[in-house]
Amino acid sequence: MSSNPTDPSENESFQRLLAHLERELDFESSYYNESYLDRRISARMRRQGVDDYEAYLDVVRADPEEPTALLDSLSINVTSFYRNPEAWEPIREVLREVTADRGEATVWSAPCSDGREPYSLAMLALDDDEITARRLRILGTDINADVLERARRGVYETTKTRDVAAELEPLDDAEKYVDRDGDTFSVRDEVKSLVEFEQHDLIADEPKRGIDLVLCRNLLIYINTESKRAVVETVLSSLRKGGYLVIGMTETLPRASRSGVETVDKRRRVYQLE
Repeated sequence: MSSNPTDPSENESFQRLLAHLERELDFESSYYNESYLDRRISARMRRQGVDDYEAYLDVVRADPEEPTALLDSLSINVTSFYRNPEAWEPIREVLREVTADRGEATVWSAPCSDGREPYSLAMLALDDDEITARRLRILGTDINADVLERARRGVYETTKTRDVAAELEPLDDAEKYVDRDGDTFSVRDEVKSLVEFEQHDLIADEPKRGIDLVLCRNLLIYINTESKRAVVETVLSSLRKGGYLVIGMTETLPRASRSGVETVDKRRRVYQLE
């Protein structure tokens, strides 16, 4: 593809496209790394058979279905059940601790994408005798209203690139929590009853309050430095004293956000608010 946002003329077209997304589709492109935006936009351009940003902007304006498809592509919705299984052992330990010590513990999955992470938390709680599931409140939030509707449905399909049965392998008996019909997997009501979903913007909206554990995994790698600091400050401000934060295993906390935070597990990126 000939488009390259580092070329001056192409960059002008690229910026016009981003401006259109912000003005007409209410998409905050300024939150994200431009390289990430370019990869996602270029993928849509290939699908539409166009090879420059100006031509693709014409498609976005003319095709009533393309804006929705583009916004879905730009949403950070790469997820799976028990993504990065190694990271779930310290999460298990934290769930045991917070449900043993308090009347009710609140865990926040942000962003939750299509719900698989908060449902993973719920299934883990129900599956582990040392976690008191009845004391656990799980909140899943995302900026994207469409993915939240998919999350509430709790229905997932095996595809050529996604094996849902394999994702559920960390559970001893996934059939206790998910009904399977061929390649379709539906989360059971017992699991759903532990999870609430709501729309929330981690940069623009107010922090939550009194959260015991926040999972904010694999978001920071996609957003720019200023937005990264804003997200981390939001989640840290949401934690009660002694609460925990887990980020992605390839991510780091901004230097300015490290004071007042103790590293619990450096390799698996678990932190505790002092």
